[in-house]
Amino acid sequence: MGSGRTHPPEPGKGVVVSVVGPTAAGKSDLAVDLALSLRPAEIVNTDSMQLYRGMDIGTAKLPAGERRGVPHHLLDIWDVTEPADVARYQRLARGLVDGMLAAGTTPVLVGGSGLYVRAVLDELEFPGTDPAVRARLEGELAERGPAALHARLAECDPAAAQAILPGNGRRIVRALEVIELTGRPFTATLPRHESRYPAVQIGLEVPRPELDERIARRVDLMWRAGLVEEVRELARHGLAEGRTAPRALGYAQVLRFLAGECDEEAAREETVRATRRFARRQESWFRRDPRVHWLRYDDPGLLDRALELVAGAAEPGAGGIGGTAERSPMDA
Repeated sequence: MGSGRTHPPEPGKGVVVSVVGPTAAGKSDLAVDLALSLRPAEIVNTDSMQLYRGMDIGTAKLPAGERRGVPHHLLDIWDVTEPADVARYQRLARGLVDGMLAAGTTPVLVGGSGLYVRAVLDELEFPGTDPAVRARLEGELAERGPAALHARLAECDPAAAQAILPGNGRRIVRALEVIELTGRPFTATLPRHESRYPAVQIGLEVPRPELDERIARRVDLMWRAGLVEEVRELARHGLAEGRTAPRALGYAQVLRFLAGECDEEAAREETVRATRRFARRQESWFRRDPRVHWLRYDDPGLLDRALELVAGAAEPGAGGIGGTAERSPMDA
């Protein structure tokens, strides 16, 4: 993917590199290529589902043998029964990034979970939570369904309701919880595009027809690699009882198949459709951030172009690339 002839920034320049974009775009491979070119460099995962132990095939977690000796961090740290906790992730990831920068190592973030990327890169603080309020709202969600709660959210915070899908019960509950605890609209807690570190964000761009085909091919490969068996094994360890992990793409569909709610082919086809929908949401999220530099995923000079962006961010006085301050709904 390029000759690597572009001179990378000297170690210790303090630039954080982030590779973003939709699923199946080739982010993991580019991240490893960059880390090898920028060494010393290490990779920090920003995919929320790759945080879970045992969720390997369905999350396209890069196997250890394909990491080419580059250290990878924040993979396999949570049990499938644990709920997602972006504030906890933020503390872990920033600790790693700060340590790498202090040691003259370039952190290379890679993943398509937009909120997790911003949790590392941006001046972003998360409002607290109240177990009693959360439990009450989740009880209402179970009893009345997400549509009723979404309608309530639309009354008190129309902008948040527009940003959150009507069927995303978990996000709706969180928005209502924040509103109740802070007395402010959920959108008032959303961050501006203000970087914490000198950083460059590289987005991989794939034309939609090609991306749809890549997703279908990836799902087919996952099935051949044993996704159903992976989910069956995780189910023995409480996957279905978790709050976050069982909603992951592929895992949710296979769990329905294992429960007898659909046949295997229907589960596979729905995984393709759901993944394509998710990829569109990912692209929409990252397109709203003016700091992302988009490169064609199949550009023969992809690595060289990416290294040029990193070198530009590392120049004295550059302070990173981008920095436009705009609102961005946290709907990923």
